[in-house]
This record gives sequence, structure tokens and C-alpha cells, in this order.
Amino acid sequence: MTRSSRWRARWAREHLINYSTQDLRERIKEITGGKGVDVVYDPVGGDLAEPALRSVAWKGRYLVIGFAGGDIPRIPLNLPLLKGCSVVGVYWGSFAGREPEVAAAECRELWQLFESGRLVPVVGETHELGDFAAAFEALATRRARGKVVVRI
Repeated sequence: MTRSSRWRARWAREHLINYSTQDLRERIKEITGGKGVDVVYDPVGGDLAEPALRSVAWKGRYLVIGFAGGDIPRIPLNLPLLKGCSVVGVYWGSFAGREPEVAAAECRELWQLFESGRLVPVVGETHELGDFAAAFEALATRRARGKVVVRI
């Protein structure tokens, strides 16, 4: 691990937020010195979407990735106005269909990062295809730590 990687890992451990026991907005204010975050990556939606958007810094971005939490949040549109921030929908399937050349170039770049060792996915569990139910159960019960891989 490089010195830079060690610093990032230490920083991430020191700035974890357990949203089930800590107030998301207050913790973000502490971590950022009141500035807010530049980017929110939200694949979940649900009850934490609005507090997360309220925690975005001036000219920040809130990326709507999906709604794994089940509920599609209702966002007060005055928040992007007051923060000068952007709410951006990020739907890979539609993007790849509408801009296939750009999507292919981005996939090539990701594979280069992966092959060079600069992008290292954390694999928590590996299952054979015949044991896909156990892999799905790890995801459904939130037991998974890292990626769950099904080997074909």
C-alpha cells in the first residue's frame, strides 16, 4: 500500500458515519467544518436522501443512482436553488444506449485501472453458480462486506 493509499484508508476510517446511531447532517458538518460535501453518491434513496442533499456544499452535486431502499424520495426543489447545486440522474443503462461510444471508452478506462492495480474491488464472498441463493441471501440480509461474486 502506498503512502497516499494508507492516508486515504486512515482518513476514511476516521470519517465513518453510522447513520443508524448518528445524525447524518451533524456528522457531515463536523467532518467538513460546516462546508458540506462536494458529491453525494446515492444508490439507496429513502429517508436519508433529503438530509444528504441538505449536506451538499455550494455548487456540489447530488447523484441519483437508484432506489435500493425502495422508496423514491420527494425532494424540496428549493434545496438545489439555495445551494446552487445540481441533482443529476445517473442511469447507466440509458446512458450506454444513448452514447455507446462514450460508454465503451469509459469501460475501457475502468478495465485499464483494474488491470494496472489502481482499481481494486474488495471481494467479500465468492459462490459457485449452483449456490447463487446463498450469494443473493448475503446481499438481501446486508451481510455482504465487499462484492459478492458468483462464479460461472
